[in-house]
Amino acid sequence: MPAADLHLLCPVCSHPLEHLEATAARQPRLVCPNGHSFDAARQGYFNLLVGKGTPFEPDSAAMVASRFNFLGNGHYLPLARAVASAVVPNLPQEGAVVLDSGTGTGHYLREILDTAAAGGRHASAVGLDISKFALRRAARLNPEAVNLVWDIWQPLPVAANSVDAVTVVFAPRNPAEFARVLRPTGVLVVVTPRSGHLGDIAALTGMLGIEEGKDERLAGAMAGHFEPASSVDVDIPLALGRAAAADLAFMGPAGHHLDLGQIAARLEHSPEPVTADAKFRLLVFRPRTHGAP
Repeated sequence: MPAADLHLLCPVCSHPLEHLEATAARQPRLVCPNGHSFDAARQGYFNLLVGKGTPFEPDSAAMVASRFNFLGNGHYLPLARAVASAVVPNLPQEGAVVLDSGTGTGHYLREILDTAAAGGRHASAVGLDISKFALRRAARLNPEAVNLVWDIWQPLPVAANSVDAVTVVFAPRNPAEFARVLRPTGVLVVVTPRSGHLGDIAALTGMLGIEEGKDERLAGAMAGHFEPASSVDVDIPLALGRAAAADLAFMGPAGHHLDLGQIAARLEHSPEPVTADAKFRLLVFRPRTHGAP
């Protein structure tokens, strides 16, 4: 079971978690030596959140369904392949561990695992997300991964120096924790939208625009723990039906303040295909060595 390779930690006492297989009377579970136990949900993920709730607003079931439909139809496959190309060459042949932080529906992690396997590399994986609705999808798509409900702003339930790659695709970033769990030879791969991303669809649907100075803030946040290794821009021209365009708009931050019906209504009279350019930046960081400026 990959849980052993992942060196997961109990969120209550920080002792190692052991995976126990399902029995006739009980779901699989993660347990620590102090007796704290976390049963798998029926859909296959584990909820490790304890104590008071997170202030984060998780993606809704409807938002997740739109994302699953959109990504499942391959519209962002070139991006998924670019992420896999940035991660897999940095993995060891045996015993590799990938942490997908903000795994969502699991599509990007699926591409990484498939690419690793095709190249003869065995990789264990853990997917973290705050949305149980997303993890229901991710657990089905990536059953060999350990999928955990978790708040990225809290200390990660993963041991120090135990991960070869951390991926963060359109998700919050916790540089100190990413640096803690990464091995010195590991990589952090971050994907962000660039200026002009989905501009035409955003204008039609009320999607949120890209904040000014986003790249500078990212660089500043990473500087204390990571040094930049490489950067590549990925552009994907899109030609979508109105339903797919509505899913695209709804699956992101706009879904927290507009419903799918409102977005679809705004696209109702748009000619098909609805066109736009998806503009991404993929950045690779490496942990700063001790004593590096």
